[in-house]
Amino acid sequence: MSFIDVTLQLAEGFMTTLLIFGVTLLCSIPLGLVITFGSMSNFAPFKGLASEASSKFVKTLADFKPIRCITKLFVWIIRGTPLMVQIILVFYGPGLIFGAKALPRITAVLIAFIINYACYFSEIYRGGIESIPKGQYEAGQVLGMTKSQIFFKIVLFQVIKRIVAPMGNEIITLVKDTSLARVVMVVELVQSAQDIIAQKAIIWPLFYIAVFYLLFSGLLTILLNFLEKKLNYYSG
Repeated sequence: MSFIDVTLQLAEGFMTTLLIFGVTLLCSIPLGLVITFGSMSNFAPFKGLASEASSKFVKTLADFKPIRCITKLFVWIIRGTPLMVQIILVFYGPGLIFGAKALPRITAVLIAFIINYACYFSEIYRGGIESIPKGQYEAGQVLGMTKSQIFFKIVLFQVIKRIVAPMGNEIITLVKDTSLARVVMVVELVQSAQDIIAQKAIIWPLFYIAVFYLLFSGLLTILLNFLEKKLNYYSG
């Protein structure tokens, strides 16, 4: 099998890798922000009870924030379990648990990746938002701005500047994590190399795929560094 033939076959697998990467990034970034709002929610349905009784139990119930608790529990579970297990669960779970028809392999992979990375991104967002001094919120209120105006016009740009580096690390990690799709036989870059090795009994394609990952990661690093430099406008 010639070098060109191997390159073309690996390129087909790399297209699937790019698909997983692109769709995951496109969907998990906004979904992560939604999860962040859930984990920071102050909604307390029993808050009114605090003024009616003085018992410790009632005060605890009054402070209970169900949306925040449920969201944090969900994020903890997703971040605390391997992505590979989540892919297997999404693909095989509906059939084994509910007797339903299994999702298409690529669809199951995308769902698992989007949920996983949305949870990781949500924690990065939360850290960035909480790092903004409260005085800036108070200044916005003094100027007569609403909470949404304060967030989108004052806080958001500062948060973006602070989270570029940790987001960049997760994005680079996503490039390599796409190889986990092969656990449900999605033919991405690594699976393509394994297929060639099994068919032609040659080992070098397994090392050749490193070139694809390095070039793609290098390009992303350049883009992220450029973005970080452009956002230095907000550092003052």
